[in-house]
Amino acid sequence: MILTDQQILQEIEKGTILIQPYDVKNLGTNSYDVHLGKFLATYVDEILDAKKHNPIDVFEIPSDGYVLEPNQLYLGVTEEYTETLDHVPFLEGKSSVGRLGIDIHATAGKGDVGFCNTWTLEISVSQKVRVYPGMPIGQLIYFKTEGSIKNYYNKKKNAKYNERTIKPVESMMWKNSF
Repeated sequence: MILTDQQILQEIEKGTILIQPYDVKNLGTNSYDVHLGKFLATYVDEILDAKKHNPIDVFEIPSDGYVLEPNQLYLGVTEEYTETLDHVPFLEGKSSVGRLGIDIHATAGKGDVGFCNTWTLEISVSQKVRVYPGMPIGQLIYFKTEGSIKNYYNKKKNAKYNERTIKPVESMMWKNSF
C-alpha cells in the first residue's frame, strides 16, 4: 500500500519519515518531490570494472545550468536528506523530467527500510538537456511494510552507503565478494 499525503505527514510527525529540508509545497497526493543537488559526478575511467574501485570526478553545477550529454552516465544527488525507518521508499522520476528525456536511475529506485541519506541518482539523457541545481528531479513514494524487520539498512555492518553526504557516491560493487 502506498502512503497518501496525509499518511506521509503523520509519519513525519511520528518521526518514522524525515525529510530535510522539508517544504509542504513539495508534498503531492501520494509522494514527495525531491530536487537535484548542486553536485554531479562522472567516472574518470572509460572502462568501469565491477571488481575495483572506480574513481569519480565531482563538480558543482553552475547556477546557469549544466548541459548533460547522451552516452554519458552522470551521478547526481538529491538536495534532500531522508530517513525512512518504517516504510520502503521508492524514488521515481517526475513525468516532466522524463518528458525532457532524463532518466534519474538506471536500476536502483527502491530504498531499504532504515536508509538514511541523500539519494544518489544514476542520470542519463536521450538528447542534450540543461539541468539546474534545485530543479525538481524526482518523487519519493512510501510503501507500508508487513511484518517485523530484523536488519535495518542503517544498522547493517556491511551497508555500503551509510556515510552521510551531499555529493554523489560512486558504485561500491567492488566491496562485494564474487
